Amino acid sequence: MIDEFAKDNLHGRLRRDRKALLWKLDGLSEYDARRPLTATGTNLLGLVKHVATVEARYFGEVFDRPSSEPLPRWQDYNGSDLWATEDETRDQIIGFYRRTWEHSDATINELPLDAPGHVPWWPEPYPNTNLFAIMVHVLGESIRHAGHADILREGLDGRTGVRAEHEKQINEEARAAYCAKIEQAARSAAPVKA
Repeated sequence: MIDEFAKDNLHGRLRRDRKALLWKLDGLSEYDARRPLTATGTNLLGLVKHVATVEARYFGEVFDRPSSEPLPRWQDYNGSDLWATEDETRDQIIGFYRRTWEHSDATINELPLDAPGHVPWWPEPYPNTNLFAIMVHVLGESIRHAGHADILREGLDGRTGVRAEHEKQINEEARAAYCAKIEQAARSAAPVKA
């Protein structure tokens, strides 16, 4: 009974965070969805592509249930899953992510939490694992990158939140006052230079 509760809870959180990550693309231009927004090139559409690739590998290859999506060999990893090329459309990447959800969901639904898996890219003694550990791992990756997307989107246009139905109208005056209060606290706490 606890296994089904744990599995359902983890799966529900994964579904929620998938939707949140995609929502961060809503209303953005192609340029803003793709452009590098950090010194390392992190971008919103690249985060979606990366998380889709992570799910495809972990819920596919690890359980000998390879995804039908074309993936480069994990041994050949070169970071190309972190950004969208000019030939890849937003719809293609979102479609890849949604098809990956279906494949991942089938793996989760069909296997018990203690189903054995093997992650060849994890170092010894960790490569032999199970569905529970992979669900926790992938959920962690999804949450981490959804958090990155939150910050990137806020930097683009100030939009925040987990879901559209929870989004509130931006009150620029209240937001500026709040940030000024935090800035003042930071300056007050900083040592005075002589």
